Amino acid sequence: MIPEEIPRAFYGLRMGIMHPEPQLPDMVKMLQAIASSLRLYICIDALDGCLAIHRAKLLDSLRQILENSLHTRIFITGRPHIRAEIEKHLAGGVVTASISLRKDDIRGCLRLRLDEDEIPGAMDEGLVRDIMEKIPENMSEMYVDQ
Repeated sequence: MIPEEIPRAFYGLRMGIMHPEPQLPDMVKMLQAIASSLRLYICIDALDGCLAIHRAKLLDSLRQILENSLHTRIFITGRPHIRAEIEKHLAGGVVTASISLRKDDIRGCLRLRLDEDEIPGAMDEGLVRDIMEKIPENMSEMYVDQ
């Protein structure tokens, strides 16, 4: 059964009563309604790509959802520099795990992509060599929160 908050919100959108798209507080209410009766999994990839002001609002909203549902699980990926921010907003509900890519795996992926290049000869050997050396060296550690 669909919680009544969801059809009500979409009816309001369709009738022009609400903003043209659901706002964050509306989405939080809908997710809380779902989470009250079902196990809910929320996945957010590359949170570090979100502007800091929006990240804080999103993380506070996720905290509200977690506070009202013991069955909700959140999976977040991002770069290490936002780990403290996540832990601050989701205090007590965070388990972190660092994931490091092996440079050989990165090189293999790059080699595969370069070999699939549809414009052969577009890059000289110096550029290919730079790509194969510099990208694996500059890849930063990623992590996940659960």
